[in-house]
Amino acid sequence: MATQEITEASGYWFPDDDATQRGVAVLNALRRYRAAETAMRRRTRDSMGMGETDLLAVRFLLQSQRSGRSISPKDLAAYLKISSASTTILIDRLVKSNHVRRDPHPTDRRALVITPTTETDDEVRATLGIMHRRMMSIAEGLPADEARIVASFLEQMRGAVDQVDPAPAH
Repeated sequence: MATQEITEASGYWFPDDDATQRGVAVLNALRRYRAAETAMRRRTRDSMGMGETDLLAVRFLLQSQRSGRSISPKDLAAYLKISSASTTILIDRLVKSNHVRRDPHPTDRRALVITPTTETDDEVRATLGIMHRRMMSIAEGLPADEARIVASFLEQMRGAVDQVDPAPAH
């Protein structure tokens, strides 16, 4: 059975009424988007020679740099929810691959900040820029009322998956 057929068949345990079938169609489209995004992230990691945590770290550092924030190793560890030892190993790896630098803190000479290199910014833009422009073009093409509906729907879905349910009794 083709992937599309398997995905489309995934609503089998729901009632066969119109509202439910519309919901199943939306959830199936969302699953296909997530699968495509996951594949894109894998291709990006592979092309940049990075693991998932490395890419998350670089993305966070680039976003922080663009907003004018300096990031310490401790900040990076907190963001990634990893230990200080794991953070040191991560930073060592990113320094060795020339994705980041360890720079002196601007006001505390005992501290360091982690700075993405210009080459990393260029590499991320080259790798993801065209795809991001395609995505932005689609989002900008939505009429204002539809954009609000889509954004609201996605926020509600985020809330639904972020909610932690109690473990089922055995």
